Amino acid sequence: MAALGTGNLTLADQAKRTDPTGRIAKIVELLAQTNEMLEDMAWKEGNLPTGNQTTVRTSLPTVSWRRVNQGVVPSKSTTAQIDDQAAMLEAWSEVDTEVLRLNGNTAAARLSEGRAFVEAMNQEMMQTIIYGNGGLDPEEFTGFAPRYSSSLATNGSNVIKAGSVDTDNTSIWLVAWSDETVAGLFPKGSTAGLRHDDYGEVTVEMIAGLPGSRMRAMQERWQWKGGLMVKDWRYVVRVCNIDVSLLNGATPPDLITLMETAEEMLPGKLGRRVWYMNRTVRRNLRRIERLAVGNGGGLTFENVAGKRVLFFGDTPIRTVDAIINTEALVP
Repeated sequence: MAALGTGNLTLADQAKRTDPTGRIAKIVELLAQTNEMLEDMAWKEGNLPTGNQTTVRTSLPTVSWRRVNQGVVPSKSTTAQIDDQAAMLEAWSEVDTEVLRLNGNTAAARLSEGRAFVEAMNQEMMQTIIYGNGGLDPEEFTGFAPRYSSSLATNGSNVIKAGSVDTDNTSIWLVAWSDETVAGLFPKGSTAGLRHDDYGEVTVEMIAGLPGSRMRAMQERWQWKGGLMVKDWRYVVRVCNIDVSLLNGATPPDLITLMETAEEMLPGKLGRRVWYMNRTVRRNLRRIERLAVGNGGGLTFENVAGKRVLFFGDTPIRTVDAIINTEALVP
């Protein structure tokens, strides 16, 4: 039996969701985001109950030229194991059945509230894929930004700095998705994606009001077990330190050259390559398109599954609203 707290729909909330005819109003989702990376990600079942372990080669054996009657020193390669953790994102909804039954719109009211939960889950998952840090917040998994946080690190060659010295910065990301490069992961024995459990009408114990009092409520749970698996760090490139205040100026960062440099960093043709950026950067690229495409600037629009998609060369550019414009400088 659950305890009912303050995070529940009230009569006042319900009144604000009812139109003049007494039906559930169609809510304008002003808080909705576009996070197209979630549509593109390859997802793979991990080999651990808590995530996935990958074995990578860290050095090659030493080989030598030799003369007849002269030997060579034996050598070996070395490997290391990397654990990518998964995490569990969860939310619950408990609504007094009497609130839902007002005006006979129980199903419509629950559906309307459910859309908000799905959007919240998507936004939190996307934010964690980019910025999550399992080292600082053990309940999360580690996303892209903490993994590519310095040009001086082992993977620093894939961190390209755009030259900002300010504090209003953003990044764009080039990712090559596949099971052997970069993918989302879900724990061994679980399933991929957002899970929804509808427990129907249950008895809950109230926290507010008279202690020990009970009521009937409609109960739902949303759960998403997921993480990020970077098996080969060479298949992700971060273009960081993009000064947002300069993007719309007379001398914006040379994004075309930076993106060309990033594409040359990928070592091969493995994976499905996609660019990710927020609307601020994309808007600036549209301006570059008008000025540069006629002169071979490299930006084109193509129809993909009936949608008009911006391409850089043969790589699609996708929008991720979760990428912020207030990133700290990357060293």
